[in-house]
Amino acid sequence: MNIIIVGCGKVGTSLAERLSAEGHDLVMVDVSAKRVEEVSNRFDLMGIVGNGASFTVQQEAGVENADLFIAVTAADELNLLCCLMAKKTGNCATIARVRNPMYSQEIGFIREQLGISMIINPELTAAREILKLLKFPSAIKIDTFAKGRVELLRFRLKPEIGFGGKSIMEIMAKLKPDVLICAVERDNEVIIPNGSFVLQDSDVLSIVGSLENTARFFEMIGVRSKKVRNSLIIGGGTIAHYLAKDLLKIGFRTRIIERDPERCDYLTEMLPGADIINGDGSEEELLLEEGLEYADSVISLTGMDEENIFLSLFAKKHSNAKLIAKVNKIAFNDIVESLDIDSVIYPKYLTADYILQYVRARQNSIGSKVETLYQLFDGRAEALEFSIKEASEVTDVPLMNLKLKPNLLICSINRKGTILTPRGQNMIKVGDTVIVVTTNRGLDDIRDILNN
Repeated sequence: MNIIIVGCGKVGTSLAERLSAEGHDLVMVDVSAKRVEEVSNRFDLMGIVGNGASFTVQQEAGVENADLFIAVTAADELNLLCCLMAKKTGNCATIARVRNPMYSQEIGFIREQLGISMIINPELTAAREILKLLKFPSAIKIDTFAKGRVELLRFRLKPEIGFGGKSIMEIMAKLKPDVLICAVERDNEVIIPNGSFVLQDSDVLSIVGSLENTARFFEMIGVRSKKVRNSLIIGGGTIAHYLAKDLLKIGFRTRIIERDPERCDYLTEMLPGADIINGDGSEEELLLEEGLEYADSVISLTGMDEENIFLSLFAKKHSNAKLIAKVNKIAFNDIVESLDIDSVIYPKYLTADYILQYVRARQNSIGSKVETLYQLFDGRAEALEFSIKEASEVTDVPLMNLKLKPNLLICSINRKGTILTPRGQNMIKVGDTVIVVTTNRGLDDIRDILNN
């Protein structure tokens, strides 16, 4: 596809990295010559210095032949104007990043009236991701498929679970859970395991199953999720605003520590049910005074990654809370992931994932397409949901007879709302949606799972 991206910031660069790796023709536009040069040198793409809302700049970028136009600058209004101009100048689909909470109630109207294909809000997306984790605190990360009927959960194996030194086949034979272990991360390596694979304590496992079956699996292995009823949020930015709004709706006691008095006044007005504390969230005494030791969850959302990490580690020492830290920069992410923090949220990765899902969905192959896509383990594996529109060489054949690519696992089949955990005798049929986890890149069609 021919894709124009306006904005060479964190999200734009992350998108360029993902989309260029998949062979799309990219043009990056930014007012900063330095940023354009950096991204052009790093990836195989064309860079243009200029205002992305300018008719002349869009013409130079080739908007008339573009399939997709993405505006992810720091300014909401500029992103909307860029997309509006692109719709008038070219005939492409458009995606705009819109972050201001003021527009959150008007997204549907804006999208419809301006003809924008998709509006993405990184802060709202991050807040919804955190909300999922608070509902299922045992998980490190949760992704959903089949319109919410299927979950992919990541969790770390602890010695008390008793899986260390046992093969997946042994565990499944003993527990008979209706879930699949679809990926294992060990020593910075991602493995798509078979039944003979032996697990070790401290492995990070990804499991796939229906909501009921994943919950039952955690009960079987003795990981009973302690219900989270209150949250201590450190940092009162936009993510905190969205998150607190959702938490209050479901009856959580919500406290936000924010050092800026004006921001505290704003949050007090916008979130009448929350406790807003004006203070420095990095001060140990303040955190302990505000009940850190008794908090069910501690969510670090300050503007500094290092502060969020250290706050989470401090909270680990003084409480049994579910810990979530926001990290914007991806450098040293392998070190961050190795720290004893329950969950780390990367807003720019989440945004790039959603846009990538849209790009994949537009790339229709014969009869099948990618409905949903998630990057796993920092992009080293993917989970894809295919919609099976017509018969092919993968349909009506027992799974045991399919010659699948290595490092690939069929994890779930959704047949008219019934979730099937795939076994050798199961078959993929027209009308199904199928979830696949793999370390192979660039699968666009269900037939790509075959090892031709």
